[in-house]
Amino acid sequence: MKTKPILLIAVSAISGLGLVSLIHADALPQLKTDNAPLSAEARPNLSFAPVIKQVTPSVVNIYTNKTTRVDQGMAPFLDDPFFRRFFGGPFESMPRERKEQALGSGVIVSTDGYILTNSHVVEGADEIKVALNDNKTTYDAKLVGTDPQTDIAVIKVSAKDLPAITLTDSDNVQVGDVVLAIGNPFGIGQTVTMGIVSAKGRGGMGIVDYEDFIQTDASINPGNSGGALVDATGRLIGINQSIISRSGGNQGVGFSVPVNLAKYVMERLVADGKVTRGYLGVMIQPVTDDLAKAFDLKDNSGALVGDVTEDSPAEEAGLKEGDVITEFNGKKVNSSQQLRLMVSQTAPGTKAPVKLLRDGKPMDLSVKLGELPKEGLAKAGMKRGGGDELLDGVTVDDLDNRARRQFGLPNALDGAVVTEVDPSSPAARAGLQPGDVIVEINRRRVSNADEAVRMSEGLEGDRVLLRVWSRGGSRYLVISK
Repeated sequence: MKTKPILLIAVSAISGLGLVSLIHADALPQLKTDNAPLSAEARPNLSFAPVIKQVTPSVVNIYTNKTTRVDQGMAPFLDDPFFRRFFGGPFESMPRERKEQALGSGVIVSTDGYILTNSHVVEGADEIKVALNDNKTTYDAKLVGTDPQTDIAVIKVSAKDLPAITLTDSDNVQVGDVVLAIGNPFGIGQTVTMGIVSAKGRGGMGIVDYEDFIQTDASINPGNSGGALVDATGRLIGINQSIISRSGGNQGVGFSVPVNLAKYVMERLVADGKVTRGYLGVMIQPVTDDLAKAFDLKDNSGALVGDVTEDSPAEEAGLKEGDVITEFNGKKVNSSQQLRLMVSQTAPGTKAPVKLLRDGKPMDLSVKLGELPKEGLAKAGMKRGGGDELLDGVTVDDLDNRARRQFGLPNALDGAVVTEVDPSSPAARAGLQPGDVIVEINRRRVSNADEAVRMSEGLEGDRVLLRVWSRGGSRYLVISK
């Protein structure tokens, strides 16, 4: 490691977390639920005709109309007298708006007309119509609310005694369970496809902010969005949301929002008209195998705290950088993604017990969640290259006032700013980039560039643990040979 004049580019970190206020149960739609595990008798069925007859009346077609502005790139010219004479056209008669139609699917979840669908199905709609699967009955629907961060929306029709689907506990779904996807692909009419649960807890794909998808190979195509994913007995386990495809059609990788998450969002939208999310105030990251070794952990479960936001609920509760959260509010934390979802489904103001490991020793804390501000979301990224020596190829410099002003760094932040990283070095391979500020080396504080260089010269072993600051928070990196 050597020192050199400064050049700063920031790298991202993981964010603080999410959810809502308590509500009265009698204000919510009355849902039919069956949370029993899937019975063994349901598994070997050779025909799903009885299940399909039971479920398809609950799945509806959704048609929307919305008004969009025509490209305004020519707007200044349309009002210019010169162009009016040149083209000789009656520009007043040229439409400045156009009507767009779209279709999707939805699921009736209460007999009095509440319907779950995707946010993107009804987003920006001026008019929403719902058609039952009998192809005869159509209703005008009103929008109750949308939550783009989960892509869930709730609409309602004025009707009674509708065929509401039965919901189940999506946490009980197992990989390998047979599932049926029901919707209106390509507008050809209600269609049922069969597959299995390919995976659970899919996330980190950037489709929405809060991802906990059920993955299935049951065919899902355009128009299926908002439709039902049901188990072998016809109970709703998910709302079909998206696919991964190179062709635009189904290629066996589809995603559904688990019904537990969809139900939670629906309850908040019905009760409050919006979804507010709890706030813990930590920057978290996954526990990789290298980090598990660096922190002397038994495995890579849990969520590693890279930074604690000042004056946050986490700071007030006593959480610190380097803590590994293993349990939140009575539930085991298997990953940083799971912790984020758990906090996002816990009401602000909740006093939640937290179990963690600090320097390898278990600790118990209690945190009172705040409310997540709208701008309190961030995502993590890491770039990789090549190299084979620890901190060789890393150039650092002191944090002076110019650097702090230029890059908006806190005055209280001490460390060594990274100005260059050899693309072929282990540091580059681990994700260290120009603009990162090294604040710790092997759990020892770094005050300036000279100190960082001295500490790097005395390193032993085949790996080093860094804590770096980037984009308003810090995270840990393991650099190994």
